[in-house]
Amino acid sequence: MHHLPKNNRKKWSSVGIPEKIKKIEDDIHKTQVNKKTEHHIGLLRAKLAKLKRDQEEQRSRSSGSAVGYDVKKSGDATVVLIGLPSVGKSTLLNRLTNAKSKVAAYQFTTLDVVPGVLDYKGARIQVLDLPGIIQGASSGKGLGKRVLAVARNADLVVFVIDVFQPEARSLLERELRITGLRVDENPPNVVIESSSTGGIAVTSTVKLTKISEQLVKDMLRVYEVNSARVVIREDIDDEQLIDVLLGNRVYIPSLTVMNKIDLVNAGFTNELTSKLAYKFVPISAESDINIAALKEELYKQLDFVRIYMRRRTGETDYDEPMIVRNGSTILEVCNKVHRNIRTSSGTL
Repeated sequence: MHHLPKNNRKKWSSVGIPEKIKKIEDDIHKTQVNKKTEHHIGLLRAKLAKLKRDQEEQRSRSSGSAVGYDVKKSGDATVVLIGLPSVGKSTLLNRLTNAKSKVAAYQFTTLDVVPGVLDYKGARIQVLDLPGIIQGASSGKGLGKRVLAVARNADLVVFVIDVFQPEARSLLERELRITGLRVDENPPNVVIESSSTGGIAVTSTVKLTKISEQLVKDMLRVYEVNSARVVIREDIDDEQLIDVLLGNRVYIPSLTVMNKIDLVNAGFTNELTSKLAYKFVPISAESDINIAALKEELYKQLDFVRIYMRRRTGETDYDEPMIVRNGSTILEVCNKVHRNIRTSSGTL
């Protein structure tokens, strides 16, 4: 295990967070990845993630608030449109909803988050058009951090891709990932129960091939967890354990839209379908092609459930059912009926 000599610990503690981050990043970059170094690199990644979290918290405290546009969630679900500048998000928003987002054929037309509402099959879906994302957005370029922070509160991320730039999806997903948003992933099946004594006990129900039990223990100690019971039920790697330890990751499903298909022939679109690793809905926002199919796919992805309410007269209202997301809690359903119902009933 890699430790700093005692006479260097005081020097390290006096170094600022940016300098520590730079030092660890340099160490990771120059260390060759192999079986012998995987423990060392895993610990470095754990320390780096913790330092970056501390740095972000420090910045938030100094600025007085967390980064992010102040967008109030409304409706039955919230969808965010994410794409590079000039991919047609504003036009798409106008096709889907009652919004009037500014449209022009140059970059960075939308400099604020523009909301709209899609009414479909009784569901009111809030659709947010985010300013165009550029590479490095997660580091603050082009108001990137503020933009990406909005996506953390969404129920579905919609990647809007230009048919001539299909590789952009990986860039967008990477920028989201840096901010702690995990697209189309489930939270790692790991439970950490802290205790006051007994040290760290690790139990795995599957064979761990990407991380050792000792590395699990040492990474927990980096996060000042010195006594706990850890149960691992899937073959995780060190990055997934870091996600669990940080506790600030958000897991959101996605839908990819391939826009401007009116500019290519069917053969071009079919070739993209066969060679790309992700599925997409082909559309043209400008020419109003396949928008109805996109609305249906959005509704399907959001996994709504209709609840038919019975009136006080005893008759069931089949015309206007309550729309909730599949998996909603009883409390969430009660809040949609009336926010005072949980206090008046005394049972929740």
